[in-house]
Amino acid sequence: MKRAVVIGSGPNGLAAAITLARAGLEVEVHEAEEQLGGGLRSAELTLPGFVHDVCSSVHPLGLASPLFRTLELDVDWIQPDAPAAHPLDDGTAVLLEHSLVATAAGLGHDERAYRRLVGPLVDSWHAVERVLLGPHPVSPKALLRLGDRLGARGLVEAFRAALAPARTLAESRFGDERTRAWFAGHAAHSMLPLERRPSAGFGLALAVLGHVVGWPFPRGGSQALADALATKLREHGGEIRTSSPVDSLPRADVVLADVVPRELLRLGGGRLPERYARGLRSYRHGPGAFKVDWALDGPIPWRAEDCRRAGTVHLGGSLEEISASEWGAWRGRLAGRPFVLLAQTSLFDPTRAPAGGHTAWAYCHVPNGSAEDMTERIEAQVERFAPGFRDLVLARHAMGPAELEARNRNLVGGDLNAGAMDLGQLLFRPVRRLVPYRTPLEGVYICSAATPPGGGVHGMCGYSAARVALKDLERRA
Repeated sequence: MKRAVVIGSGPNGLAAAITLARAGLEVEVHEAEEQLGGGLRSAELTLPGFVHDVCSSVHPLGLASPLFRTLELDVDWIQPDAPAAHPLDDGTAVLLEHSLVATAAGLGHDERAYRRLVGPLVDSWHAVERVLLGPHPVSPKALLRLGDRLGARGLVEAFRAALAPARTLAESRFGDERTRAWFAGHAAHSMLPLERRPSAGFGLALAVLGHVVGWPFPRGGSQALADALATKLREHGGEIRTSSPVDSLPRADVVLADVVPRELLRLGGGRLPERYARGLRSYRHGPGAFKVDWALDGPIPWRAEDCRRAGTVHLGGSLEEISASEWGAWRGRLAGRPFVLLAQTSLFDPTRAPAGGHTAWAYCHVPNGSAEDMTERIEAQVERFAPGFRDLVLARHAMGPAELEARNRNLVGGDLNAGAMDLGQLLFRPVRRLVPYRTPLEGVYICSAATPPGGGVHGMCGYSAARVALKDLERRA
């Protein structure tokens, strides 16, 4: 039996391990932390009985993942009434609804423009999914199938829209400032300036996902998804060792590293060829995050009642305000009014807090490695759209980039995407290679979010890397 070692138990590491174990390899996973899961950990960060997601919380790509869909994971996915809301200063909010028709109707004069932009992608989701999520490398057949579904002209238009800057797309397609602000909030998940390519693609992808799978989260916390993946691995004979840091590349038939380039260089210990090592050293990380978790004495008192229907709330007012915030994080300047992404999971999952209590989770983007405490500015943004919010806070727990990185070494400087996802580094990550998962060392592969398709909880980086490793193993045999 061939032996495989996987370094890291995040969703990509576990996905890689499951794929190898299902193929008959003897697999062991090494996790440096006491708790498995990487970005899928949950803990009582504030008060006893209040369960918070340490990093990732809402997982549209988790439900959309082609791999997770085949595993029949024991996860109870919870769907909020609406995926996301964007409150405005006039006391109203714009919603991303599960229904494309309902979402478009809420955009007023931009109804027709939204349906023309997003409708074809929703209708062709199965072909879009193959190109967006993989497995990678994407075959020419997958592109042809997408072209057949959208038509040659529609395919060109879809790619042009996805690769555009979010601001350009918003201002060219939508006439209402409300719609532009709403779209900007979705696009800002990219951690890119709205004037940078392909920030529009992130906004489009999240809107489409809201219609085809929603923005769900696991009952009981993100840890439930990590635990379900671990259970599936053990069912196939795999072993997981926590509190088991790895300081050099181990000897095995296959080694898959769910690590960022900096960590791969450390593990390589000088064994990697200089040209490849130089490429890893030039890998760029994006802005960091500053995150606050709250234990609350009641639900957030949103001025716009529609916000109570959404699992995720974007706090940023206008497109101009969001643009300024994201540019500031990119250029090393802190925003006075940061764009804030907030999750209120306990509204729909009562297991997250004691009776009568609630949890909420929010973060903003900051310059990579920033040491500034953003708690006050984040809470001011919540209070702006939910007067009386601060009166409900029983306890809070804040984490800046340094603490995020201390909990997960892949979050370099607090970068949640494991590397800037601008146009140059989205398509070629971590280095420019035809098959990015292979390293120059035989049997050694990288499978983190620093490889295609990039950030998000979907496991497809690990799955794609494991498929390449299995093909190489078969060829060597």
